[in-house]
Amino acid sequence: MNNKENYLAVLRGETPERVPVLLPPGRASGPPTVMMFSPILLSHQYTDPGPAKDVWGVTYVPVEDAGGAKVPEPGNHVITDITKWRDIIHAPDISGIDWEALAKKDLETINREETAVNYGAMCNPFLTLMALMGFEEGLLAMCEEPEEVYALLEYITDFCIEVSEKCIDYYQPDVYAMCDDIAAWLNPFISLSLYREVIKPLHVKLAKLANDRGIPIDMHCCGHCEIFIDDWREFGVVSWNPAQTCNDLKKIKETYGNSLVITGGWDAQGELLERDVSEEVVKRSVYEAFDRCAPGGGYVFSGGFLGVVGDPVIAKKNQWVAEAATEYAEKFYK
Repeated sequence: MNNKENYLAVLRGETPERVPVLLPPGRASGPPTVMMFSPILLSHQYTDPGPAKDVWGVTYVPVEDAGGAKVPEPGNHVITDITKWRDIIHAPDISGIDWEALAKKDLETINREETAVNYGAMCNPFLTLMALMGFEEGLLAMCEEPEEVYALLEYITDFCIEVSEKCIDYYQPDVYAMCDDIAAWLNPFISLSLYREVIKPLHVKLAKLANDRGIPIDMHCCGHCEIFIDDWREFGVVSWNPAQTCNDLKKIKETYGNSLVITGGWDAQGELLERDVSEEVVKRSVYEAFDRCAPGGGYVFSGGFLGVVGDPVIAKKNQWVAEAATEYAEKFYK
């Protein structure tokens, strides 16, 4: 099997020939195993240089220490009163967009025989609320005005679904990516009951796009979020990333086996963050992630260090991660 076939076998619950390794461009040799495509309408704020507004008016700014990744500008909130959201939030007209041309241009950059297409829905209801209002006001609104919060997020989600339906028709993706960071390292941001009341119904609507077409779903959620896994599985999630080590990955692996793919399972924590950490320590941390998560299948390695772009120490650490992962991946099941 080539890397694409090997990766998709894991998503089907099969034991692959080797552990799939997903690394960013520049860290891997050969064609990418997976390439994510997202509608520029919903993702340009991340790709445009410097500060940029998203379709809802939130300004995103780059964070130098995170490799230029963007976050909502602190203190610059679009909504201050959740009951007034209808006066502020307006979906744009998409009737004139040539979706076929956009997809054709994107897909010309890869060989679909070797690279799986991951469609990123770019709709994260919880994070969108936090971006619009800030965490303090957003969390208060969820508790005090859950019906208004749901109405706002349903409006945004329905627009994202309209966009995604067009993109899925033309990109014909192999994997459907959902994303909502509803947890921090120590605990979730919200209770399971509040998730089920306000956020989960929107996740179910988004998942239906993939379920109706038989596309496997990969859920991105950082932090200590294992209490949500059963709910995700109810609406079709078969893969979870980055599956951070603050979760009980050993128990999760024992509970779900190959029916839930752990994608990630490695974190740059503790001594790994030291500037003078050794190659041996970094590589050993990668081997331990494989040993913990890969037996029997159901594992995809993905991980790396974030830092200032061009930092030679970060580059060297990421080289060690890539070397360890690709070497161990080839021999793990042999």
